[in-house]
Amino acid sequence: MSLFTKRSTRALRQHVLNTLWAKGSLKSEGAVLMSLNYETRFSLQDIKTSWLHKKMLFHSSSKQANKIVSFNLTDIGEGINEVTVKEWFVKVGDKVSQFDNVCEVQSDKASVTITSRYDGIIRKIYYDVDDIASVGKPLVDIEVEEISGAVGISLESERKSTPITEEDKVPFLLDKILATPAVRRIAIENNIKLSSVSGSGKGGRVLKEDILEYLKKISSVSDTRTASETKCTTQESVTRSLATSDYTEPIQGFRKAMVKSMTESWDIPQFVYSDEIFVMELVKLLPHMKEIGSAKGIKVTYMPFFIKAASKALEKFPILNVKVDEACETLTYRKSHNIGVAMDTSNGLVVPNIKNVQELSLLEVAKEMNRLHELGKNGALRQEDLIDGTFTLSNIGAIGGTYTKPLILPSQVAIGAIGKVQIVPQYDLYGNLIKAQLVCVSWTADHRVIDGATMARFSNTWKKYIENPFLLLFDA
Repeated sequence: MSLFTKRSTRALRQHVLNTLWAKGSLKSEGAVLMSLNYETRFSLQDIKTSWLHKKMLFHSSSKQANKIVSFNLTDIGEGINEVTVKEWFVKVGDKVSQFDNVCEVQSDKASVTITSRYDGIIRKIYYDVDDIASVGKPLVDIEVEEISGAVGISLESERKSTPITEEDKVPFLLDKILATPAVRRIAIENNIKLSSVSGSGKGGRVLKEDILEYLKKISSVSDTRTASETKCTTQESVTRSLATSDYTEPIQGFRKAMVKSMTESWDIPQFVYSDEIFVMELVKLLPHMKEIGSAKGIKVTYMPFFIKAASKALEKFPILNVKVDEACETLTYRKSHNIGVAMDTSNGLVVPNIKNVQELSLLEVAKEMNRLHELGKNGALRQEDLIDGTFTLSNIGAIGGTYTKPLILPSQVAIGAIGKVQIVPQYDLYGNLIKAQLVCVSWTADHRVIDGATMARFSNTWKKYIENPFLLLFDA
């Protein structure tokens, strides 16, 4: 076997070993060594020797030089070219490590936390809070260490001169944070460095409970900061309301997104179809659903019923869930019902969406609504919450009003707006005058691909589920 083939085999075995060790599959050093034959152990010593060599170089008398690196704002997707700096987590002179939070920026779609790619010291910050930062331009300058003037040392001679003690065996494995893939996924989703979490498991392993406890600690700090930011925002609003002269402010953030999407929407030929829906049964059912939801920590309102009913109607009329290409020559039928919900926030109109409503129960839809509402209220919606919507509903009735004409989002072909619940005198099917509770719904559709008859049939299907809401309880 050639030397190249031997080394390739050793490298492959070493990669498997590292993977098993990181996943916790190998419980002890003995298990590690037993899993290796003589050649693999030899490879292990090669890697250990290389590690010691690098360690020796780092601590040797070789000259260390520092250099300034410009940390640029990278492309955050969705064709975004500029963002607004909302908060800095560092200041000049602070020491940062890789993946430490540097700042929070807000695009016209979502808020994004920018993390460091380097270990070093912050030497310059290019933007103040509320400044516009451009993609590809420097955010900060970081002073990083650079080892130079190192003298080359033969690995073979180093292996002979440097004995490997019991204490030094497999340190390149032991210095990894021990955690299961599930725990690592929770950490990544919540932007947590595992090195910041104290592991309570065997050998310092980070457990799920450790992550949850850490989240509790930082959430209390976050709540304090949010309260402080809310107070500042309120004071700023009061100051502006008391202003005795005109003032000018730039259109940015979510308002800038609304300018773009509504301007594009106006180029689409649209028509409106409206109807009145009886909600007496829904009004009776809601208190019972609130009680069930409360026991699970879920707030239930009318909106989850409206959303789930829309998904059921989309199953019968998939044409209302399509995407039209720019030239209006092809239709893409989308299987996922990612239903957006228009939200009024302090930062302007924002439309996050609930993914795959067709697969969710009524309470699961309500739970996801709760999550999006809290994030929207705190200005913390993620980009993934705002993209890939296929259909939209607006509950304008939560504020007031009966009828409205909503505008279609450019990537969709229909949108619905529901007015407030009204109590009106009405004749029932038998000619009796009753006190009826109803809502008005207004559907706007892209007339290039949707005709009035299709929109009416869709509305009638949606109406059936709202007037008979018990049907939605038996759907998973």
